[in-house]
Amino acid sequence: MKKLFTPKIRILWFILAVLNFLYGVTVFLVGSGTLSFVIWIFGALFFMLLYFLAGKKRWSKIPKAIRKLFCIIVAACVLTVTILSCLMLSHFGDKGEKDMDYIIVLGAQMKSYGPSVIFRYRLDAAYEYMQENPDCICIVSGAQGTNEHISEGEGGKEYLISKGIPEDRVVAEINAFDTVENVRYSMDIIEGMDFRPEKELKIGVVTNNYHLFRGMHIAMAETEGEVSGIAGYTVPRFLPNNMVRECFGIIRDLSKMKF
Repeated sequence: MKKLFTPKIRILWFILAVLNFLYGVTVFLVGSGTLSFVIWIFGALFFMLLYFLAGKKRWSKIPKAIRKLFCIIVAACVLTVTILSCLMLSHFGDKGEKDMDYIIVLGAQMKSYGPSVIFRYRLDAAYEYMQENPDCICIVSGAQGTNEHISEGEGGKEYLISKGIPEDRVVAEINAFDTVENVRYSMDIIEGMDFRPEKELKIGVVTNNYHLFRGMHIAMAETEGEVSGIAGYTVPRFLPNNMVRECFGIIRDLSKMKF
């Protein structure tokens, strides 16, 4: 561990602190409506702490037990983020099974001009699939937030219809406020629409690539049917922010997922 607190490595900690801060500012300026930029500000403070401890042999002056505990906590966090990131990446290329009965689009923020960029990528992925599979029914899920002029379900439905999808192929779910509810309430709608045994249904989950692992495994816990994923695009420069934030979502919803 001493090698991580040498003068040369100290420069690296400073550079990482600056990069985290600048990335946090970039995320903040996007104005996505979330506080995820705070993660990167904390990251900058963490690397500044390492920078400070690497100077004047401060690290070696800390009691050994505290140093060990600090290293264990940091190693556990890095390992957790690495494992969860690998699980997310494993679904980045998912395109869904052919001829699914239903697809569920997980909602995201509606803006005054229409679906946010993140939401639009999800809806575009659903549109492409529906074009290739004309018998599939789409459920767009999401309630109306305090900063939205329309529910995500209704806004997403309007978007798909404006692109040429027939109205009778799109259903809006307007009560869900999070990913678990998106899936659960959409499954309730499917149950009311389809009287076939649940295990015979083929259901797709549509969301951005980094979000698909969680969405799919929540869906697996909510149905006996066959679940597949359809990964929507994400702007590469925002993937680090979205994936780190998603780690917290996976940990929170772990008990509601099936593996």
